[in-house]
Amino acid sequence: MATRKEIAALAGVSQATVSRVLNGDASFKIKPETRRRIMRAAAQLGFANVPMRTIAVLDVHPQVEGLEDEYFQALRQEVEQVAHEQGMTLTYFEDAAELIAGADDYDGFLAIGPGLIEREDLERLHESLPYGVFMDTNPAPAWFDSVQPDLSQCMLDALDAFIDAGRRRIGFIGGRGLIMGLHNHKEDIRSMAFVDWSERLGLDNRDLVYAHGPVTVDNGRASAERMLEEHPEGDRPDAIIVATDPMAVGVLQAFASAGVKVPDDIAVISVNNLPIAQYTAPPLSTFDIDQHELVYAALETLKDAIARNRSCRHHLLISATLVPRGSFIPAAR
Repeated sequence: MATRKEIAALAGVSQATVSRVLNGDASFKIKPETRRRIMRAAAQLGFANVPMRTIAVLDVHPQVEGLEDEYFQALRQEVEQVAHEQGMTLTYFEDAAELIAGADDYDGFLAIGPGLIEREDLERLHESLPYGVFMDTNPAPAWFDSVQPDLSQCMLDALDAFIDAGRRRIGFIGGRGLIMGLHNHKEDIRSMAFVDWSERLGLDNRDLVYAHGPVTVDNGRASAERMLEEHPEGDRPDAIIVATDPMAVGVLQAFASAGVKVPDDIAVISVNNLPIAQYTAPPLSTFDIDQHELVYAALETLKDAIARNRSCRHHLLISATLVPRGSFIPAAR
């Protein structure tokens, strides 16, 4: 294993400086670029257990609180747990400008939450703190790494599950999101993937796509009510894919009020596997996103970027598994 003397020689600093950095001395003031040079030299020489300083967490909350934010609240708890397991200390910021102002105190950051960050702030953040990983979003793929659930694959898997169960008139209920990148195009990746995969699978269901408004319980209920009104009995879908569990709660409420039996009349599959999915009536079939794997991959990506001073960008997709419950009856085998 490499010695601290060898690391000091490669990084162009004193052995004492290397020792204080690698010992995680929080009182030791050093320029961020010097710290990164030491960590990069340690990684290149195979030095084990290179420490990370306090990690900044950019936690951009959505405008709608409550059940709609439950997924990201669970993600925050997972970040805390994984960071604790790895002996890391987290410092939270709810505003990009605040993090930019304190960027010199951190080697990198994790970003949580669906709130919009303006392009100018993303550019300034990249200039001041280039090592960052966005979790569940990908707002600036040219500037930062990201780790996300593979929502496009979820849509394909849900369509396949319904087709295997003999259902082909399949609708979609979702909300407006932001497509990854700096364009701020207000369409969600799930609705785009649903339309794309439906066309590839030969499904005629463009009139059954309802993807407008916020991702909330109320909007899920309103969208389902509008779908039932515009498609009376005989023209209704026999299956629905819903973008998120909170919206699916509203969908199930609308179906219950209209006397639509789930899954006999219309089967339902959703995404997120939040705790509420087990307690709806009927229990909701939903895709489980492995948040522990998502957070672990994000931290490993961040550590690798800081240690090796990478300029390339990684965009990792985490697979999800369907949890079949009462709102979906698979075909008999």
